[in-house]
Amino acid sequence: MKSINELVQAAHQNAVSKGWWDEPRSFGEIIALIHSEASEALEDHRNGKLPTEVWFEAKNYDGDIVQFREQVAPDFKPCGIPSELADIVIRVFDACGRYGIDLERAITQKMTYNATRPRRHGGKKL
Repeated sequence: MKSINELVQAAHQNAVSKGWWDEPRSFGEIIALIHSEASEALEDHRNGKLPTEVWFEAKNYDGDIVQFREQVAPDFKPCGIPSELADIVIRVFDACGRYGIDLERAITQKMTYNATRPRRHGGKKL
């Protein structure tokens, strides 16, 4: 299994190879793209999809989108909340690759700190 930082590099290199970094992006745009993936997960939830529900979409010969329960070909697009959550992580990985952030270290540091916090710290309801 690859380390988090290896996944960061793979996600960023894929984005670069697909042309997503041909023109500069602002930090705000990068954060907005991460946010848009979270919004897509919320929309799936609002449309009654379960958090574990996955389906695959492909275009047929007429150009119409057809849904499948299994990914019978690698170019069938995975859809659903799990896929949108994966997109969030992939966009975060891409951003960390762009800026040279050691995400593995940042996660370890933050989880170590979070373990010291009191139960339901901050008193917020949501």
